[in-house]
Amino acid sequence: MLLGKYHIVIFKEGSSGSRNLRMRGWFGFFVFILVATLVACNAWLLRVWFHAAILEENFANAERQLDEQRRGLINLAERLDAAGRDLQRVQSFDAKLRLMMNMEKDPADVGGDRLAAFSRSYLPLHRQELAVRKMQEYLARLSEAARLEEVRQQDLLRTLREKRDMLLSVPSIWPAAGFISSTFGRRISPINGSGTNFHKGLDISNRVGTPVVAPAEGTVTLTAPDGAYGNSVEINHGNGITTKFAHLQRWTVQSGQWVKRGEVIGHIGTSGRTTGPHLHYEVHLHGVPVNPMRYILE
Repeated sequence: MLLGKYHIVIFKEGSSGSRNLRMRGWFGFFVFILVATLVACNAWLLRVWFHAAILEENFANAERQLDEQRRGLINLAERLDAAGRDLQRVQSFDAKLRLMMNMEKDPADVGGDRLAAFSRSYLPLHRQELAVRKMQEYLARLSEAARLEEVRQQDLLRTLREKRDMLLSVPSIWPAAGFISSTFGRRISPINGSGTNFHKGLDISNRVGTPVVAPAEGTVTLTAPDGAYGNSVEINHGNGITTKFAHLQRWTVQSGQWVKRGEVIGHIGTSGRTTGPHLHYEVHLHGVPVNPMRYILE
C-alpha cells in the first residue's frame, strides 16, 4: 500500500482552480530517505566541525603554553649563565687576593671553565626535557661551587683581618687614569719598531698633566730624573714591595715623605725616552719586576 499510486490535489486560496499531482509511493519514500540522510549528514558535519573547533582552540592554548615555557626556560638559562659569570668573577677576585696575600689557591675549585661552559653547551639546547635536566645539573654544580666559595671567602676574610696592616702597603689601585698602551712582558721596541725587549711594567697613556697617585701607602725613596725613565718617583711600601713611576711631567712629593694610598705624587708627562705622554709604572718584589696587574683589584 505504501508503494501504491497517490493523487495529490493542491488548491490555491482565493482561487477556484486547483493543481493535480500524481506520484507513486516509492518516489515519496525515496524523497523522505534523501531528506533524512541530508539532515543526518548535516548533523554529523556540525558535530565534527564543533569538535574540530574545540581541538583547534586546545591546540592553540597548548602552543601558547609551550611558547611561555620556552621563554621561561630561555630566561632561566640566561639567569643561570649570569649567576655563573658572577661566581666566576668572585672566584677570580678571590684568586687575586690570595695571590696578593701569598696564600695558596684552594684546590677544591668546582667553578672555573665548567661553569663558564654553560652558555656554550646548555643554552643552544632545543629539547625542553633535556634542557631542564641540564639546568638542574648546572644548578646543583653552581650551588656546590657557591658553598665552597663561601667557605673560602671566610678563610680569606680571617687572613685579611690578620694582615690588615700589610694590605695598606699593597699597590692595589690604578696609579693613573687612562688606557694601557703597553703591557708587562716581552714586546716589540716602540722606539725603533724592530727587535724585542722586556717591558718591566705597564704603560698607561693619557694627556700631559693627568694626576698620578700612590697605589698604596709607603715612603718615597726617589724623586729625580733617571736616565731614559725621565722624571721618576719611587716608593718603598715595605714587605719587599716597591713601585716606580716614570716619564712624569713633574713630581709633587719629596724623598723621605710618607704618602697614603690615593695621594697625588706627580703628573703624566713626556720626560725621558718616550714616544708620547704616558706613565710607565713598575712593581718590584724583592728587587724583581713583577706584573702590576697581579696586585691591581679591578
